[in-house]
Amino acid sequence: KKTFTEVQTERLEQAERTVLIKCPPKINEKKLLQYLSSHGNINSHFFFENRGIHALIEFSEKDSIASLQDAIGIPSPAEHHVVPFKSRLFTFTLKNPVSQAAEETPVQLSPQSHIPVKELIQKLCHADSISSQMYILLNEYQLTEENIKLRFLACSLVQDFARAYFPDSTVKPFGSSVNTFGKLGCDVDMFLDFHDIRKHATKMKKGPFEMEYQMKRLPSERLATQKILSVIGDCLDNFGPGYASVQKILNARCPLVKFSHQPTGFQCDLSVSNSIAIRSSELLYIYGCLDSRVRALVFSVRCWARVHGLTNTVPGTWITNFSLTMMIMFFLQKRSPPIIPTLDQLKELADEKDKHVIGGCDCSFVSDLSKIKPTKNTETLDVLLGDFFEYFGNFDFRKNSINLRKGKEVNKPESSPLYIWNPFEQDLNISKNVNQPQLEKFVAMARESAWILQKEGETQRLINKEPWGLAALLIPFGKSNSSKMKNRMKGIGSETIRSLLDSLKLNNANSLQKAVGK
Repeated sequence: KKTFTEVQTERLEQAERTVLIKCPPKINEKKLLQYLSSHGNINSHFFFENRGIHALIEFSEKDSIASLQDAIGIPSPAEHHVVPFKSRLFTFTLKNPVSQAAEETPVQLSPQSHIPVKELIQKLCHADSISSQMYILLNEYQLTEENIKLRFLACSLVQDFARAYFPDSTVKPFGSSVNTFGKLGCDVDMFLDFHDIRKHATKMKKGPFEMEYQMKRLPSERLATQKILSVIGDCLDNFGPGYASVQKILNARCPLVKFSHQPTGFQCDLSVSNSIAIRSSELLYIYGCLDSRVRALVFSVRCWARVHGLTNTVPGTWITNFSLTMMIMFFLQKRSPPIIPTLDQLKELADEKDKHVIGGCDCSFVSDLSKIKPTKNTETLDVLLGDFFEYFGNFDFRKNSINLRKGKEVNKPESSPLYIWNPFEQDLNISKNVNQPQLEKFVAMARESAWILQKEGETQRLINKEPWGLAALLIPFGKSNSSKMKNRMKGIGSETIRSLLDSLKLNNANSLQKAVGK
């Protein structure tokens, strides 16, 4: 397996040799590729649907793009005046649409979104084990090769703007786009990196004199970040084709620019170099690559949490996908023998080039996957899924916190309902936002799910022809059959029922307050 940095570097370089072309609904693929090939060899291409048909074309050489750009016309300003920014987004049209369209055929489209849960449940019912169900879900939801290329292209197009001002800068994706846990349709988090500039700064140290650039000085790094993002946000908004809903959120803890990139269909967040977030992405990348069960379990549990409203796309008091993923990693560290190593174990394997200390936080861990011994654990995903729900359904959240550095429960340093140590910034709790009712809902759902998986026999699913295994967990509880639900509730401890009732009371009290407030 390649290291995280090798994969990133390769994909960023690929993206710089790539263009995106909007095509007519019917097109002769052979003729289009023939025309484009006159500008240089094409490495790969695919078509996808997003407000019309688009083709992503990756050339072998970067020069081919310059050659193509030289041959391309500028739109005539008939109705609108155009901003003369020449990007790598083009429109391909037929000169005689009627006569030419007759000989064209629809092209094969690469899907950029996953199937709805209802369709997924039907697919899962045909599998022969829970393990197979979990791999089917993984295959349906994970990012495809084409979708990843599109994500890196979205970053590369923003980089074209950034380089107009900062020629050495790079724009790189982080988070779910690169950590192996992203699902089709997730946002693209990207950051503007000036690290190559810092390396440049050490070059002049030899010899009897020094020379350096004159640069604008500002009182804080935060202010510099805000100014840079503000200008790039304005560029995207005013000059960039296909950028919409550009929002500059510069006073946030981590200043960012949010925008929608219509040609690729992505919602994007752009921030300035966040080294610790990159280290978290790489840590998850390593865990995701070590054992195929890791990703299968994460995708299944995340899908389960989304169906039951335990996670949400908008920020709030619920568990985030990142916190949930860290809980799963912790569970896998606790198996006997462990399926993945602890962060401290990965740090012990680190060599000199892996040493990273960022703002006083030790973020060192091994990057070479071949140095990590494979696990001797042979448990099936059937066992792991049931045990995950069992483990957290009975976890003592009042007393214990979750620590991935050590791979064991430690006493809570403060009274947040759910305490998960930030793997790198050791004084931070990554789940500080989670409140008691949300945690209790998670525990109740975990117990209910463990109960369903235990009670289910092979014979039952054959006789009833009902959703079984993972499929049964992806139907909101209480919807399939309310009398069944009542029976199942007997399997949950009275404490959980009490907490469910409390959370209902709390919700009612809140809605009552709102009503009274009005």
